[in-house]
Amino acid sequence: MNSFIAENIEIFMNSLDPNCPLLGLDLGTKTIGVAISDPTRTIATSLCTIKRKKFVDDLDEILRINSSYSFSGIVLGLPINMNGTEGPRCQSTRAFALKLSPKMNLPVYLWDERLSTVAAERVLIASDISRKARSKVIDKVAACYILQGCLDRLKN
Repeated sequence: MNSFIAENIEIFMNSLDPNCPLLGLDLGTKTIGVAISDPTRTIATSLCTIKRKKFVDDLDEILRINSSYSFSGIVLGLPINMNGTEGPRCQSTRAFALKLSPKMNLPVYLWDERLSTVAAERVLIASDISRKARSKVIDKVAACYILQGCLDRLKN
């Protein structure tokens, strides 16, 4: 398995082991939303939310998840501004990806995550989830949206 940061979906797709799930991450300043795909890479499922600490602690949690699921690649949401520019959050996400990929020995694909949190929030509101309950699950649901968007693109 190669570790690298991919911004081209075809290169990312060609680097993946067949029949292995993908991990989806929504990187925030306080938490990391986590989602996992099925082995056929058809459906994304929200998994958990990691409370952020230091990178090494975040990495330990992601490694623990990998020991249960053995994913072959990581889809990391890239928070591009609505006008298409990259701000400070994109820079910190890229820095996280640059540290994560070699430590995991897996390719990381940066997925444009614009409106993923908004979409997740709308679904949770439509499901009549309380504000307090939404705050506990919003990041993992956003990670699910990020990963599902990538899975849909991989299938087409």
